[in-house]
Amino acid sequence: MIVGLLALAAGRALADSRPHAGLIVAAAATCALVYAAGPVLPRVSRSRRAAALWLAAVGAVWLLLLALSADAVWLAFPLYFLELHLLPRRAGPVAVVTTAAAAIVGFAAHQGSFSAAVVIGPALGAAVAVAVVWGYQALYRESEQRRRLIEELTATRADLAQVQHTAGVLAERERLAREIHDTIAQGLSSIQLLLRAAERALPRAPENAVRYVGQARQAAVDNLAEARRFVAALTPPALEGTTLADALKRLCATTSTRHPLTGRFHLTGDPVPLPTAHEVALLRVAQSALTNTVRHAHASTADVTLSYLGDHIVIEIVDDGTGFDPGQLPVPDPESGGFGLNAMRARVHALGGTLAIESAAGHGTALAAELPLPQPAETTSEARL
Repeated sequence: MIVGLLALAAGRALADSRPHAGLIVAAAATCALVYAAGPVLPRVSRSRRAAALWLAAVGAVWLLLLALSADAVWLAFPLYFLELHLLPRRAGPVAVVTTAAAAIVGFAAHQGSFSAAVVIGPALGAAVAVAVVWGYQALYRESEQRRRLIEELTATRADLAQVQHTAGVLAERERLAREIHDTIAQGLSSIQLLLRAAERALPRAPENAVRYVGQARQAAVDNLAEARRFVAALTPPALEGTTLADALKRLCATTSTRHPLTGRFHLTGDPVPLPTAHEVALLRVAQSALTNTVRHAHASTADVTLSYLGDHIVIEIVDDGTGFDPGQLPVPDPESGGFGLNAMRARVHALGGTLAIESAAGHGTALAAELPLPQPAETTSEARL
């Protein structure tokens, strides 16, 4: 725009053979050179002070051209944008007003009269320039604010994803710990007890030792199957192709065969289909409770009762062992164990159930796990309607 307006001023001066046409052309060429030097000088793009000095030089040459030709008044319009862009927010409008006043005075001097038309042109151009630049700056600030907001949202989403990932890792780690404790660890403990019994029986009763070793071998086979299903994240083999009640009955029978403990199973209520998670949880609770009975209670009998009670299901394990104080449980230790009750409680709570323990020294132990039963599909559909 500036180059075109300078060429227009110089061309009209030559075409109309105006007085001082040569000076007008020289002033226009000088203004073009000074303006073109601005983008070339690196300090102008890096320093506001250097930009202000360059803009002052352009303005001085423009004033000289304005004094020689009235056509130079049109250069005020692009100068408005330069001043608003290069100068600070407060100095820019002041420079625009000053440039508009100079344009009005110069044009009025060339016209030899002062009228409203002389004022309206430069003033209206100044107002348009200020409105355009301020509008652009407002849009730029809003765009920057939106960009920062998007960056914050992106960072927050990344943080939230990391937190969710960490929570998922911890939850999966806790689930794996419960599964390992209730399957592999319990099986290894049973194998250890059987081999210890075989070791004690070797000098006196080799046939008993052989029986214990056979039971230990069978326990190893069962736990190997558990481990393989566990790795594949499948249903426990004790529940494959059978019901929860049958699995618990078989668990009691196996415990009675392998250990000096009489396990009895009882079923009350009308069995209903259960989600796999409920069946696994109840089976694991029974396994862990019977293992604790064998290892710590020195009990002679243990009764496992599975009760279907309408909207919830309860499994109870009651033994006649030595009992313990539930308020003084040992601190879990990797060497000695102590994770069983915490694992059972976490497993039951994860399904919205409760775990209760009643015991006293010399009076046995009663453990009850209660889980709510899911609503039938028909009831759920009617509730949604």
